[in-house]
Amino acid sequence: MATKVYKALSDPTRRKILQLLRKKDMNAGEVAEHFDSTKPTLSRHFSVLQEADLIQGTREGNFIIYRLNVSVLEEAIWGMMQIFEIEPKGKSDEV
Repeated sequence: MATKVYKALSDPTRRKILQLLRKKDMNAGEVAEHFDSTKPTLSRHFSVLQEADLIQGTREGNFIIYRLNVSVLEEAIWGMMQIFEIEPKGKSDEV
């Protein structure tokens, strides 16, 4: 799972999609307005993000509404912080 998440995060277009979905849930057309990419290209990006469980899609009428899966993104970030021994800001060793 982690490999799929990091692969998905490695692409700048997919990171931009995640940034957009962080602000609000959107359908594919709304996301596409922010890119010059073709629909098949964006569709592939959505597939990679869904395979990594970073986004979820729910059918609402004729649209699929995409939303960010924050918990998976948080786990990936936490994992990277542990790998590089980065402490969260504000965390102190003193109690």
